[in-house]
Amino acid sequence: MIAGTLGGAADISPWQIVKQVADWLPFVHVDSGLAPVEQGLLLEIRIPRVLIGATVGGLLAIAGAGYQGVFRNSLADPYLLGAASGAGLAVTMVIVFLPGLAASVPVAAFIGAVGGVMLAYTLGNTAGRAGGTATLVLAGVAVTSFLTAIQTFVQQLKVEELRQIYAWILGDIGGGWDKFWLMIPYAAVSSLVLLAHGRMLDVLSVGDDEAASLGVKAARVRLLVLFGASLATAAAVAVSGLIAFVGIVVPHVVRRLAGGSYRIVLPLSLICGGAFLVLADLLSRTLIAPAELPIGVVTAFIGAPFFVGVLRVTRRAEM
Repeated sequence: MIAGTLGGAADISPWQIVKQVADWLPFVHVDSGLAPVEQGLLLEIRIPRVLIGATVGGLLAIAGAGYQGVFRNSLADPYLLGAASGAGLAVTMVIVFLPGLAASVPVAAFIGAVGGVMLAYTLGNTAGRAGGTATLVLAGVAVTSFLTAIQTFVQQLKVEELRQIYAWILGDIGGGWDKFWLMIPYAAVSSLVLLAHGRMLDVLSVGDDEAASLGVKAARVRLLVLFGASLATAAAVAVSGLIAFVGIVVPHVVRRLAGGSYRIVLPLSLICGGAFLVLADLLSRTLIAPAELPIGVVTAFIGAPFFVGVLRVTRRAEM
């Protein structure tokens, strides 16, 4: 977050930024030498963008870890399970058909996210266990493709909205304080729900029968974690658009470094996911400055090769 605040396309000295931030603290008065325009850029654009990036990245990572715990599948991810595509379709329909109801975007995204996950989970269950851990992923890919096709059809109904929709699809964590405060209530509720169930997910990982013998109601735990993960995905998607691979890259790295207990994986995924997306956004703002890469492009460059590696490891484990 410090790197994201100090770096950017604007030619502002990091030392001046440090002095300006210090000047905003209570009972501290420091002359940063920044012009009012530069102070406004820092306060109204760069700092909220860093906070939005940290929150969105944390939500996507902890949602990915939650989905992986619920489905006991290391390949589960908000984007592979249809959550993001469902939320994306719902938000697109709001943009196209209800442009005056911006406040309804998070609600629509949540409904779409839950619907996408349930559809993928139901479709995956119809295949039984024959497909191994890849069955759920294949079902998620099918659901994602179907929902994306519907989204494309809806987009064509209102060609004048295409630019807004495509900018949203490629990911954007700009937008100022309004976006940040809009997301915070949903982020707080979903994070608390997921963090409170870390121990329960550890129990579920040994099997439903063993969990029942320890007094854990597996169906109730899955429902609550599914609610928390879907709400986190919906909040992130509604504010930032579609930013892929955070939910699969970060939890896997955390497991490699800190072990597989969800009591550790969930909070560390929240923190490391925020750090990952802030750094990705810093790259998107500086690689081709003064132009800007969509942040979804940066995360895809990092996440796609990583996902291929995870898929290869998972296949070896199943053989």
